[in-house]
Amino acid sequence: MASASGVDADGERRIVLDAAGVVVLGACAGWSLITAAAHDGRPEGVLLAVLAVAAGYAAGRIGGALSPVVAPCAGALAGVGLTLAVPHLAPGPQISTPLGHAGATAAVLTLSAGAACCAAWAAPGPAARFVLRLLAAGTAVLAAVLGSATGCVTCTAVLLCSLAAGRTRHRGAGLAALAGVAGVVTGLTWAIASGAVPGGLAAALEERLTPHRVRLWQDAWYLLRENSALGAGPGRFGELSPASAPSLLSDGKPHSAPLQQAAEQGLIGLALLVAAFGWMMYALWRGPRPTPVALTAGAALTALAAIAAIGNALSFTAVSVGAGLLAGLATARPLADEGPGRSADAQTRDTGRAPAW
Repeated sequence: MASASGVDADGERRIVLDAAGVVVLGACAGWSLITAAAHDGRPEGVLLAVLAVAAGYAAGRIGGALSPVVAPCAGALAGVGLTLAVPHLAPGPQISTPLGHAGATAAVLTLSAGAACCAAWAAPGPAARFVLRLLAAGTAVLAAVLGSATGCVTCTAVLLCSLAAGRTRHRGAGLAALAGVAGVVTGLTWAIASGAVPGGLAAALEERLTPHRVRLWQDAWYLLRENSALGAGPGRFGELSPASAPSLLSDGKPHSAPLQQAAEQGLIGLALLVAAFGWMMYALWRGPRPTPVALTAGAALTALAAIAAIGNALSFTAVSVGAGLLAGLATARPLADEGPGRSADAQTRDTGRAPAW
C-alpha cells in the first residue's frame, strides 16, 4: 500500500509540474501577442522560442524515459556536431558575422556538456562514466579551440559542478544556490545598464563587454523606463535603439535576454521569463531523477542563463531547443530502474533528510 501511494503521489506531482509548465509557457506566448497588438510588434520570435522549448522538453521527457544514458549522450553529440557543422555558430573572424554567435556557441556546448554529465551519472559502470565525462571535458576543449573563452569556462564549470553533485544530498539547497548565481549575473547587467556601477568598475566592465554592448543595454533600460507596463513591443528594439540603428552588424537585439524581455514586453514579460527559469529549476527539484542528475542539469541551465544575460544566445532556436531538451531529460522517469541509489535519493528529496546508511 505504501508503495502504491508513493507512485500515486509521484504521478500527481508530475501532473502538477507539467501543468505549471504549460501555464508558464502559454502565458509567455499570450503576453507576447498582447504586447505586440498594443505596439504593432512582431511576436514571431518569442512564439518560436516558446515552441522550441516545449518541443525540446517533450522530446527530452520521451528520450529520458526510454534511455537515460543513450538519449542525453546523443543530445551531447548532436550539440557538438551542430557547433562544428554550422559555421555561423562559431565565433570566426568573418566581418559579416553579427555580434552574438559566440554566445550561441558557448550555450550549445554548455548544454552538451550538461547532457554528457547527466548521461555519465546514469551510466551503469565506471568505464562508461569516465568516457562520458571525457566527452564533457572535450566540449570545453572544443570551445577553447573555437575561440569561445566563455564556453570553455562554462563547460568546465558544469563538469566540476557535476562531479561535486555526487557528494550533495540536498538538491533543494544546491538548486537554490545555482539560481542565486543566475540572479547575481542578471543583477550585474541591470546595474551596468542603469548606471548604478561605480565609475572605475564600470569602465573596466565596459572595456571587457565592449562599449557597443553596454550602449545597447542602456537603450533597453531607457525603453523600459518609457513604458514599464507593456514595453516597446516584441521585435521593436532594433528600430527604437539609437545604438542599434547605425551599426551595420546589428541584429536589432540588446544582447541580454532579461533586458530585451523587459524593454520589449515590460516588467510582466520579464517576470514571465523569470518564471520559466524558475519552473525548470523547480521541476528539477521535485523530479524523479537522482540528485546528481538534477544538479548537473541545473548547473548547465544556470550557465545558460548567465550566458543569455550578457549575450544573445536565446535568439538561436537551437539553444532554446537544447534548454528544453536538457530539462526534459533530467526530469523524465526512466522506464527501467536506475539502481538501488534511486530509492535513497527519493527519500532524501521527499523528507529533506539523508538516509541512515
